[in-house]
Amino acid sequence: MERSITTIRFRLRKTSLALLLACIALSSVLAPHARAADQDNDRKRDKYLQLFVVQPYLELRTGAGRGYPVTQVVARDESVDVIKRKTDWYKVRTEHGIEGWASAKDMAKLQLADGAFFKVDFGDLEGFARHHYELGILAGDYGGATLIGGHFSYSLNPSLKIDLAASKFLGNATNGEKYEIGLNHVFLPNRRWSPFFELGTGIVHIEPRVTLVTPIDRTDQTGYVGAGMRFYIARRFFLRGEYRWNTVFTSRDDNEDIKEWKLGLAAFF
Repeated sequence: MERSITTIRFRLRKTSLALLLACIALSSVLAPHARAADQDNDRKRDKYLQLFVVQPYLELRTGAGRGYPVTQVVARDESVDVIKRKTDWYKVRTEHGIEGWASAKDMAKLQLADGAFFKVDFGDLEGFARHHYELGILAGDYGGATLIGGHFSYSLNPSLKIDLAASKFLGNATNGEKYEIGLNHVFLPNRRWSPFFELGTGIVHIEPRVTLVTPIDRTDQTGYVGAGMRFYIARRFFLRGEYRWNTVFTSRDDNEDIKEWKLGLAAFF
C-alpha cells in the first residue's frame, strides 16, 4: 500500500514538473508576440492625440449626434485618443479600447498632457481666422457675360491659401468655362472684415455662338490678379466679393484683357 502511494506521488510530481516546463516553454514563445503586440498598440496610440478627462466624467455615444444613446462613460483622470471629427462630434477611443462619440462642447473641457485645454473650432470668428478649408459659390460678370462658379481653398496658414476655381459664363456672343488655380493672401485674418489679394493662372475654353461663318472653339491660357473682401456672417458662413483683371494669352500677338467681378457665399471647415 505504501509503495502504491509513493508511486502515485512520484507520478504527480513528474506530471507537475512536465506541466511547469510546458508553461515555461509556452510563455517563452508567447512573450515576444505579446511584447510585439504591446509595442504595436503603443505605436497606434502615438498616432492619435491623447486627452485627459478632468471633469467628473465624459459621455460617449454610439454615433455623432444627440439622438444616439450614451453607452460609455469615461471617468475622471482617464484618457481618450482622438480618432477623427465629424461636424461638432469627435470619435475617441478609451484606454480599454472602446470607441464612441463625444460632443465638441464636452471635448473642449478635456486637457492635453501639458495641462492646456483642448482647442475646439466651434465655427465662430476665431474659427474663421484659423481654418483649413473653404467651399463657396459665386456669381457675377466676366467681360460682359453672366458668370457663375464655385471655388475651393486650402489654407497653408491663416494668411496664405491655395485657391481652386471652376466657372461657367454665358454671353451674347460667346459661352465658355474656365478653370483656375492661384494663391490668395488674406490681410487681417482675425477681423470680421478681411481684405485679400490674389494671383494665379488657368485655362479658358470659349465657344462662340452661331454666326454667318462657322466659328472655331478656342482654349487659351489665362493669368489674373485681383483683390477682394471677406465678411464673416455667423457660424461657418461668410460673404466673399472680388474684382479681377484677367489676361487671355491667345495664339495671336494680341492678348485679351478681360475684367471680372463676382460675389458669393462660402463656408469654412
